[in-house]
Amino acid sequence: MFRLFASSSKGALRTAAKNQQVRNLSIHEYMSANLLSEAGIKVPKGHVATTPEEAYQAAKDLGASDLVIKAQVLAGGRGKGHFDSGLKGGVKVIYSPEEARDLASKMINHRLFTKQTGVHGKECNKVFIVERKYVRREYYFAILMDRATRGPVLVASAQGGVDIETVAAEDPEAIIKLPVDINKGLSLESAQTLASQLGFVGNAREEAADTFLKLYKLFLAKDATQIEINPLVETSDHQVMCMDAKFGFDDNASFRQKDVFSLRDPTQEDPREVQAEKWDLNYIGLDGRIGCLVNGAGLAMSTMDIIKLHGGEPANFLDVGGSATAKQISEAFKIISSDSGVSAALVNIFGGIMRCDVVAQGIIDAVKELDLKIPLVVRLQGTN
Repeated sequence: MFRLFASSSKGALRTAAKNQQVRNLSIHEYMSANLLSEAGIKVPKGHVATTPEEAYQAAKDLGASDLVIKAQVLAGGRGKGHFDSGLKGGVKVIYSPEEARDLASKMINHRLFTKQTGVHGKECNKVFIVERKYVRREYYFAILMDRATRGPVLVASAQGGVDIETVAAEDPEAIIKLPVDINKGLSLESAQTLASQLGFVGNAREEAADTFLKLYKLFLAKDATQIEINPLVETSDHQVMCMDAKFGFDDNASFRQKDVFSLRDPTQEDPREVQAEKWDLNYIGLDGRIGCLVNGAGLAMSTMDIIKLHGGEPANFLDVGGSATAKQISEAFKIISSDSGVSAALVNIFGGIMRCDVVAQGIIDAVKELDLKIPLVVRLQGTN
């Protein structure tokens, strides 16, 4: 994911805590392709498959001799990743339905490991078979929400199809940024100027500008936080197409984007965070060994800082809020104890709105139910 506007991991965590843990929905590539197609934006033809036989049939139905099979995993760097089956690369060029079936058998129901999946990798449950396009040039295009300008910003580069973060670090002048006044929107003139800056000419320039306008309209219509196209290409027959897409959506808009949020794939998320969301708990898993259960984002961050100050490493951020029940406290302990790396737990509660006796009862219930064996340090101060 492109992070020109992202801060450090600690800063990102502080931001998440301040905003009561923002969970922005991400969807699979084939779903993004469907959204683009519905918006009138050109994408390669493709079919999704959940079994090797379906992959065989998908390749056969496309009727092309040059195809690409892509593992559907919500992580970057798929092309350079590897599977636990021994297969190297989650994006492969194929030339026959038989080859599609063979590679699908080494992808589906196997874990893919990339620089973004972490040490446990991510399960691949589907593959996307698409027609292969021959391109003249590759570009990068994205629309992001930028806090600095308090609105959308278009980010583009003539150096597409590569790691854009590397381009930004090594050649910052290759990155074009165009803030958009959300009240005025993206104008045709601005879109055309951007297309020219990227090097599009003739009919391709007009088609690129039209694509930018449609992407911006889709960005607003779907309450997106990110649309990243890498690469955006001009094909050998001068068509402008989106070859790969990543979408992110604002979870605060889930009530009015039910069609989009129905596309969520919980198997691609941290199961602890999925469970925490069910119980209305704000949880973020970390890599330390001291589990934390705190009420209030500010106190939670301070508690984590104190642990760090004394040489420890927090295993999680967990804010139970000010109105948690004993059952929620108990479920919070289940989530903390599900992390095999946790060797101790610290409870730090300031009882203002939150009642300390409710927390105490939740802790007692959790200890009895889970038969906790790890050391538990509890500090309760305030109401009851």
